[in-house]
Amino acid sequence: MDDDLNDGKQQPESVAAVLKVFAILQALSERSETGISDLSVRLAMPKATVYRFLQTMMTLGYVRQEADSERYGLTMKAFELGTKALQYPELIDLAKHHMQMLADATGETVHLGTLIDSEIIYVHKVDSRHMLGMYSRVGRRAPLHCTAIGKVLMAWEHPQRRERILQGAEFKRFRDKTIVEPAAFQAELDRVKAQGFGEDREEFDDHIRCLGVPIFDRLNQPIAGLSVSFPTFRYDEAKEGEVVAMLQGASRDISARLGCTQFPLDPPAKAARART
Repeated sequence: MDDDLNDGKQQPESVAAVLKVFAILQALSERSETGISDLSVRLAMPKATVYRFLQTMMTLGYVRQEADSERYGLTMKAFELGTKALQYPELIDLAKHHMQMLADATGETVHLGTLIDSEIIYVHKVDSRHMLGMYSRVGRRAPLHCTAIGKVLMAWEHPQRRERILQGAEFKRFRDKTIVEPAAFQAELDRVKAQGFGEDREEFDDHIRCLGVPIFDRLNQPIAGLSVSFPTFRYDEAKEGEVVAMLQGASRDISARLGCTQFPLDPPAKAARART
């Protein structure tokens, strides 16, 4: 009985400690490197408390400290933990080679994203070889309605599930070209599915255009998206078909390795030949 009473008294303090740990992890995820003073102010937490938790997380391997600046950041161990939450944990490994090949061929930034709540989250990225490219980072969330990956995930989604997902989406206007009307977005999804790829035409970030395709699982359902992002001054309309073909080829192979037997992006004649 005494043990039970002691546990009851300690539980609130334990819960508070867990909340503080995750608050620190969340804050660290939002910036590449952060100091104790900044964390203390942002989290309204005493510096001594922040320091104590950071030291424990460093011991566990989830946080690192830069020797020169003494600022803190997350380690790859935190990223590895997050990837285990993916429905298909092998997805990143299967996509890495294709993403590097796409980045080499185009010279541009390549993203792999999947659905989280009513947004997408970037789970892997290969940077552009140019000095000027698209700013993004693994773990960053982005909206469904104005990104190429978001559009392809919704275009090939089952209508009932798509409707449920979009109920939680905010059709926020980011740029002049952002689609904010649900009816217009549905028309955009119809166009995306008909042409076999999605586009972001400076709808999310200024001066950035993206082309994207879905990746499918063994049930031929979309489970991720693959995209290439271009600054508008390097985007060549004449090469759009070539880039889309490379994206679809990469998706076809990744999807096949995930068990997809009837690749939805193939035209009916090709799909029929593949089944025979």
